[in-house]
Amino acid sequence: MVPDDEGGGLMRADLLTDAVDGLDEALVAVDGFDEVLVGGLLRPQPAQAGRLAGLAEAVAGSPLAARVAEAAEKAAAGAAGEEHFIALAAARTALLGSVHDALVVRVEEALGRSGEAGEAAGTAGDPEHAVNLHAAARNWLCDLARSGWQGIDHELVAGAAPVVSAMLPDPALRRLATLLDGFAAELAASCPGATLERVPVRRWADLWSRAVLLTLPGAASAPAVAEVTGRLLPLGVDVQEHATAVQAQVHAVFEPADGGGARLVRASVSAPKPDTVVGAGLWQLLRPHMSLLAAVGEGRAVEIDAMPVTTGGDLLWDDTRARTGEPAEVFATARVALPAASAYAVPPLDRHPARIAVPVLLEGYTVEEGEEGGTAFVIAGQRFAVDVVRVPAAGPLTPEVIASSGACVALLRWDAGEFLFQPLAVERTVRKKAVAVHAGAWAGGTTDKAGVRAEKAATDAVKVLRERAGKLLRK
Repeated sequence: MVPDDEGGGLMRADLLTDAVDGLDEALVAVDGFDEVLVGGLLRPQPAQAGRLAGLAEAVAGSPLAARVAEAAEKAAAGAAGEEHFIALAAARTALLGSVHDALVVRVEEALGRSGEAGEAAGTAGDPEHAVNLHAAARNWLCDLARSGWQGIDHELVAGAAPVVSAMLPDPALRRLATLLDGFAAELAASCPGATLERVPVRRWADLWSRAVLLTLPGAASAPAVAEVTGRLLPLGVDVQEHATAVQAQVHAVFEPADGGGARLVRASVSAPKPDTVVGAGLWQLLRPHMSLLAAVGEGRAVEIDAMPVTTGGDLLWDDTRARTGEPAEVFATARVALPAASAYAVPPLDRHPARIAVPVLLEGYTVEEGEEGGTAFVIAGQRFAVDVVRVPAAGPLTPEVIASSGACVALLRWDAGEFLFQPLAVERTVRKKAVAVHAGAWAGGTTDKAGVRAEKAATDAVKVLRERAGKLLRK
């Protein structure tokens, strides 16, 4: 992605900073409804009624119009039932979906790429079982909406526990169960709500609305899959870490063996972790479950045979269907294969601005350090924030390395009303030679001194924990 004035002609950076028609209005309606959930709908106030009306007005031209208008009226009167909360959650989700779609179109225009390929519709199966568990989950979620985030207490939040326990043994219900379990844990850690100084308004409304829709028949069914054969060219690894879990998501270009068009795909692996395992030690938890991570660390392609892929472009990784291929340099892939690769269509429930993560190649930029220490890339006169916070500590890529780079493979994201870049790898000049530094360079192992120290510390921590666990089991 070289700016026009550098001779590339592949990027319109100005389009990424221009306003998108209707986007602000849609987000205002969403924010208004999210504020309604803060106070709850047990005894609605006039201000809440106005915000509910704003949500209904925002979808007035859609098929949801009549149902949402009725739901807003009932909720404003304190008489909303399950069907009304479902309609409100659907309206909020639809608005954020429209924001997602508008932003994706803008990204495609700016990058000069074709639109998403393939169909996102369709799920595998539509199980009719466990209707009672879905109803129990909806009942709990409706109680949350009535109490509001400021009205939650331990008794209310604990109502999710028996539902989650009953759902977890069933693979068809595990997606919803996991969401409810994590959501309830966040709420429990914040009880009582009346004492909260800061409420994660957007996040909890996201979790609530998604959970409500996943209780509907078929919504949480497994996505339809196909099988693909060809060559996988990794672009980089996005590491997402929490206190008790870690996930590595590999972004890659897939070249089908049948000569079809290249596609953008993702492959993910996750694992539970103790909070004492951090930094490069995370790879020890992930490596045993995905050979792709070793290929990323070694800078190699992967040949895959009949690998399952969802309609949204997520490979369901199976090591028995993959083998390490020839060397594949990330920046060569980004310069040659990435521009022609098309994305899979996004499934309806995944259409959210926070989901946008488009792999791009940046060249010909300059680096600026902001007044508050923030890093930014200046491309064709436009300034874009660089999200160095997302760059994992489990690798050699650091803010200092990014600041000295001349080329970058990054994920283009949208957050807090603007586009920004999350670096996956950079290229910089060392002793007159171009040297690439990757966030996932240590995924398959490392001889780097800092990485070796971190891995040894993690090994010791895991060994101690396993010994303790063994003693507890023997008791």
